[in-house]
Order: sequence, then C-alpha cells, then structure tokens
Amino acid sequence: MSDTAQTSIVVIEDEPEIRKFLKAILTSHDYNPTFAETAKEGIKLISAHPPEIIILDLGLPDMDGIDVIKNLREWSTVPIIVLSARGQEKDKVTALELGADDYLTKPFSSAELLARLKVALRHAQNHSQQSSVFEIGDIKVDLERRQVLMKGQEIHLTPTEYKLFTTLVKHAGKVVTHTQLLKEVWGKNSNENSHYLRIYTQHLRQKLGDNPMQPKYIFTEAGIGYRLKL
Repeated sequence: MSDTAQTSIVVIEDEPEIRKFLKAILTSHDYNPTFAETAKEGIKLISAHPPEIIILDLGLPDMDGIDVIKNLREWSTVPIIVLSARGQEKDKVTALELGADDYLTKPFSSAELLARLKVALRHAQNHSQQSSVFEIGDIKVDLERRQVLMKGQEIHLTPTEYKLFTTLVKHAGKVVTHTQLLKEVWGKNSNENSHYLRIYTQHLRQKLGDNPMQPKYIFTEAGIGYRLKL
C-alpha cells in the first residue's frame, strides 16, 4: 500500500455537512479526497481517475447506493466503504453481498472511519499480492500446504473447519455474510446447512483458543456474518 499522502479517495455523498466533516478528517490524515454529490458524478470520477478507495453514501438523489455498488462491481475492484443512515441489517447484508468492503452507520466517529479505511486498504494490498501464506497474530495459514499453525504448532482442522477458516482468511478484515460463508463452505445446498455455520464457527474458535466474548481473531457482526481480524 502506498503512503496515505498518495492515497486517493472518491467520496460520493450529497449531504454538505457530512462532506465537510469527511474533508476535515481525511485531509488532516494526509488522504487525498475528491467529492461527488451524485452517483452519476461519482461513477464518472471513478472511471476517469480510479482511486484507491471509495466512500459511498446509499441515499443519493439520483440513484440508490446499492445500484451504484452493482454498477461499480461490474468493472472495478476498488474497495468500497458504505456510509448510510440506514441501520437495518438487510441493507448492510445487501451492500456487502453485492461487493462493498465495509459498512458504517451514521453517525460514525472519525476514529472508526479511519480504522476501517486502513483495514480496507490493507485487505486490497494483500489480495493483490496473491500470497499463499497468511499470518494473523500467532496464526500462520499456508494455503498451498493446507496447514494452519499456532505458534509453530499445527492445528488439526476438519475439512469443513479448514474451508470455513480459509474463507475468512481470504477475506481478512472484511465482513463475510452468513450467506457468503454458507455458499463458499457448503455450496449449492447451503441454506439447508445454515444451522451448521454457528456450530462450526464455535468449534473453530475453540481450536484457535478464541473467546467469543473477547475475540482475538473471529469477530461476530450480529445478524450479518463474521469478520477475521486483519
């Protein structure tokens, strides 16, 4: 990832007060934001000068933000962080499943936004490197050798546990929805196995020594899915 002084961001947001707030936060941390008030203007900006990350409001005057995500994901893999006053789980799930990388509900803190930006950028960098080895805290995952090590000692996972964990690893830092995990791990008949997801996640946490009340690795996004700490 480049230094934040060169990190370009396109912000698609129609509320003047939010734009002013975002401009103050981003410029004070050496990000380089460009602002658009409409979906059409934002898509045009992103197409002409692809940024390193996108901040997108869902409630735009000319197009629903969900449709903007659909449009962008047809031709761009740039990380998208959604900002919205919509706090319902179904809106978050829809945005994430269509390709958003993260979701913040208004009002949000500057510290939270900056942390999510950092994680999204790191995830994009890791994805672009196409590494077969991931290290998260004391855990090392070697996808080529199909090994999971904790402090150098191999953790023996069942095939399903391994597939669940490596799905989270490949999307480390991002929220992976229940539906996405079910499809990745159980395939076409995933809905029939929905009750297994919680059970296998519990088994996985036990083997990783991860307390769900004070997680170090696997975080629960209530009603939405899971996030592996990056």
